[in-house]
Amino acid sequence: MTPIENGGGKTKTTTTTPNSNHQRTSKRGPVPGPQYHHKHLQPLIPLVISSTSVINSFVSQNDLHLHPSQTLTLEAKLSSITLSINRLNSVIQKQQQENPSSIPKTLKSHKSKSKTVKSPISPPVVDEFKSPPPASPSPSPEVANNDVFQSDCWFQRFLSAESDQSDSRWIEAFRMTKTSFILLLQTLAPSLQNYSNTKIPPDYMLASALFRLAHGSSFKSVGIRFGIDSAVACRSFYEVIRAVNDRLGHFFEFSPNDLSRIIVGFGWISLPNCCGVLGFSRFGFESAGGLGGDEAILVQCLVDSEGRFLDVSSGWPNNMNPSAILNHSKLYTRVEEAKDFLNGPSFEFHDGNSIPQYILGDSCCPLLPWLLTPYLKDGDGVDSENNSPSLVQVYNSVHNRGMKLVDTAFRSVRARWRLLSTKWKEESIEPYPYVIVAACLLHNFLLNCSEPLPNEFMGEYDMEPEEFPVFGGKGDENAQRVRYTLALQLAMASQSV
Repeated sequence: MTPIENGGGKTKTTTTTPNSNHQRTSKRGPVPGPQYHHKHLQPLIPLVISSTSVINSFVSQNDLHLHPSQTLTLEAKLSSITLSINRLNSVIQKQQQENPSSIPKTLKSHKSKSKTVKSPISPPVVDEFKSPPPASPSPSPEVANNDVFQSDCWFQRFLSAESDQSDSRWIEAFRMTKTSFILLLQTLAPSLQNYSNTKIPPDYMLASALFRLAHGSSFKSVGIRFGIDSAVACRSFYEVIRAVNDRLGHFFEFSPNDLSRIIVGFGWISLPNCCGVLGFSRFGFESAGGLGGDEAILVQCLVDSEGRFLDVSSGWPNNMNPSAILNHSKLYTRVEEAKDFLNGPSFEFHDGNSIPQYILGDSCCPLLPWLLTPYLKDGDGVDSENNSPSLVQVYNSVHNRGMKLVDTAFRSVRARWRLLSTKWKEESIEPYPYVIVAACLLHNFLLNCSEPLPNEFMGEYDMEPEEFPVFGGKGDENAQRVRYTLALQLAMASQSV
């Protein structure tokens, strides 16, 4: 045992051996005061400053050749180093004022250089995730091309350097090819020109918004790349989000021909007459008190067999059960009240049984004639409705395969638009649901452009399985009959294979 006692500015160490009562006492010199703690670091500061400057110069000269994620990572590291140097420099300067004799000669020659380290990343003007300021009157066409942005910014050089339509840097930076970018710009331009108050060209507005969505970068970083002020980057971002919701909203509407295509798609995965898969996901945000926790908003969506979003309802409280969200959603109203969805013909099997149009839902949803959930099993694996275990197993296997479609769709949106994986601040949570909906619409737009998410992006993003409380109610007899009919047909089909 080696007890340590502190007192009187000295440290006395007493050592007791097991076989002796004798004690050995060693005395140490005085503990160095605060003025000596950072003395050995002083000669290193000029070297760190010089190295930081070299790295910053490298990033600036090669930003067109580096992947955006690489430049963002390097910029974050440089900013962190700069902040640390400034803090250390401040401490050393304070100590030097208290004890001037402690300044080494090697540092005196660098004193003028080490007073303040200038950050390669200028401080933000607008807080992260701040809601857009109130809109002001749209600028006239004459001011749309004025010099509110730097002409030699990264995006200007990007446009000048890119070679052809298939340049992979478009996908790396904006998650789409140049061809799709131009088509999207043409689609959104009328809205951007009608209510834009940023005085920058529409292509800069769209590109800056897509860059932020794709990489989760701050308004400060976006502003640097596009040669605009952080406040302008903020307003521009939300104007693009608004334009996407206005101009691409029709992707959530589908005609009878679209519904026929959807039904055929699910038929290929053994789900006859299925019109979609219903799912839920959480999108986190930081609480205003800074206490952390699992704060989130809930999003309900309906997807087809290709992972296309058919309906999105965003912004529900995290403590709300999915069944309650469904009951308050527009989708539920369309089916139960307006009856303009899932009102098509039934599908008739060879044995004369039939099932109506339906969608799949997880165990957190109620069992309805038009919403089929999985069978719930007790401990011995037999369903509570006393159906055949093999029938239940086959049905649940097909059902689970269908439910993975909605998980994949949410994962694809998060992987493509990394901004959705960042923690938003509660005080600026109001526009967040619109950003999520816009990301889903852009997802559909790119699927229509035959631009699925590259595998490398999906591989870089891991999403933990989400769990929701099981619905406590029981489905009506008609709903149980529909589910049993489908399960029986699936079991018969599996035996004939």
